[in-house]
Amino acid sequence: MQSDSREPQLNANLNLIVVLLIVFAIVSLVLFRNLFFQSTYLLKSFGELSVEPEIAFKNKKPTFLEFYAEWCEVCKEMAPKVSALKDEYEKDINFVFLNVDNQKWENYIRKFEVNGIPQVNLFDREGNLKSTFIGKQEEITIRESLASLKGETKSHEEIHSAEFSVIKQKKNYQGNPRSHG
Repeated sequence: MQSDSREPQLNANLNLIVVLLIVFAIVSLVLFRNLFFQSTYLLKSFGELSVEPEIAFKNKKPTFLEFYAEWCEVCKEMAPKVSALKDEYEKDINFVFLNVDNQKWENYIRKFEVNGIPQVNLFDREGNLKSTFIGKQEEITIRESLASLKGETKSHEEIHSAEFSVIKQKKNYQGNPRSHG
């Protein structure tokens, strides 16, 4: 008979523990959402706080132009570093961020031949392309290029490639006689 009276008490305690765990998980996600989702949040804010490309290329400041996507893991990984660089250099250099998934930027994607992301293009004060970085880059590499761009000591175009995410597009491939084994 005693076990019958204990069973409702155990069920009530178990239900209380489950509810407390769920509440704890929700509160933790709310309090630490920036920690868990910081990179995605940064990528979204890049697009919202970006200088318009038309303005950037006409205001006589060097320009940092990044093509990115919110789904791109390499873009997410680089976002905190790019954000720090933006905070440091944004008084002297335009920072433009274009999401490749936004049809609005299609003409820029074609113009700068973006086929992997992230792609960063650096332009001098006159809008001349100085460097292109495709894929994951070390912060020091971009920092040195920004410092050179700010001082305008670099005179030749560079292309740096590393790990990157490919933009998925439909392509029409044609076979040739050797492709049929």
